[in-house]
Amino acid sequence: MIVMKFGGTSVGSKERFEQVYGLIERARASAPPLVVVSAMSGVTNALIEAANLAVRRDLDGALAQIDMVRNKHIDAVKGLLSKEKADALLLDLNEHLSELESVLRGINYLGELSKRSIDAVSSVGELLSSRVLAEYATARGMKVQWLDARKLVITDDTFGKANPLWEIIDEKAKDIARLSKDGFTVITQGFIGSTESGVTTTLGRGGSDYSASILGVAAGATCIEIWTDVDGMMTADPRIVKNALPIAEVSFQEAAELAYFGAKVLHPLTIKPAVEKNIPVKVLNTMRPESEGTLIQGQPTQNVTTGGKVRNVCAIASKKNITALFISSPRMLMAHGFLAKVFSVFDRHKTPIDLIATSEVSISLTIDNTDGLEAIKEDLKELGDLLVTHDTAIVTVVGRQFRERSGIAGEVFSALKDVNILVISGGASDINLSFLVMSKDADRAVQQLHDYFFAD
Repeated sequence: MIVMKFGGTSVGSKERFEQVYGLIERARASAPPLVVVSAMSGVTNALIEAANLAVRRDLDGALAQIDMVRNKHIDAVKGLLSKEKADALLLDLNEHLSELESVLRGINYLGELSKRSIDAVSSVGELLSSRVLAEYATARGMKVQWLDARKLVITDDTFGKANPLWEIIDEKAKDIARLSKDGFTVITQGFIGSTESGVTTTLGRGGSDYSASILGVAAGATCIEIWTDVDGMMTADPRIVKNALPIAEVSFQEAAELAYFGAKVLHPLTIKPAVEKNIPVKVLNTMRPESEGTLIQGQPTQNVTTGGKVRNVCAIASKKNITALFISSPRMLMAHGFLAKVFSVFDRHKTPIDLIATSEVSISLTIDNTDGLEAIKEDLKELGDLLVTHDTAIVTVVGRQFRERSGIAGEVFSALKDVNILVISGGASDINLSFLVMSKDADRAVQQLHDYFFAD
């Protein structure tokens, strides 16, 4: 069995649902797939905006967002189904939307928006889109079973970024395997789950990829396909680099580095369960299914192939909205335990560190979550002098066997000779060389590196 996960743009309209049905039908020639669906494009953003409007006492604005969501689904359903079937489905979808309106009225009345409430609101998009796809596939004659992911993906109560409870999910996933064996294409939702007591949770923005991986691992899938709107992972963000190239194959580690440092195609957590079970992941283009896409697996071939050529560098990625902290203290000189004290500050405030570089009397590090920044600053000032720089960006060069290849750092910095580099982090990984620049220089840095390593 394979898993086919379709993103929001893949189910963004009547025509996209028809394309997705064709891809599922083609996959069924081998075996019924497990299909995981995101909300229609723009819907989750509209739902979250509705919640934010409701808590600001703008109930009319919130309900207007729900009307937009309703009309988007009405347009798709009426274009896909006969009047009788469309009316029946829309009646069912309206029940979800009516419940949602009640939640928004409660948020508006209380003037309070908790993470639990946001999960209840933002989860609705996937429930709607998956029902539309299931009803359309059934109407076309496909043997389909729609399952509520909240009955499958059982999580803890970390609302907004819930963690899967694997033992329970493994048991629940037996239903998927049984239905697939009986010839059913199972259609369910990404992004959402529930606690053991049945309270709706979400896995975080972009969590539909994670859902596909969780369910794929639990159900014993042989491959996880991520269907999106680009031809796989690229050598750079095509919005920044117009001549970016598709990457034929990357390792799990390379994909994780690229995802974490800014590549938008793949959610970083997606590959974690798949790595543990050595299940290959394919990133494919719904609009161009003939494209080969990108294969992500544990042990790829020795060299990176992009644009039909073998290269040592895989891709260039960038991550903006980074905050840099520079700590200096004479107490670091020949002292032990100073780094532990610094790290304990970030641990205490539950803030992960992206990059770090040290010298005898100074530490440079970066974070992308500034929720606890003021408290962190107060604690760090007790350890030494502190300088904080906002609006910076991490630029990352990802490849293979950097430690065995002489001159890679020289090539990188030669390509960036006119870009001011604030922090350099290299050697921690055999596949990654990262550095910090001001955000205004990030796109230019990515373009110049891409020109150097990929322009022929």
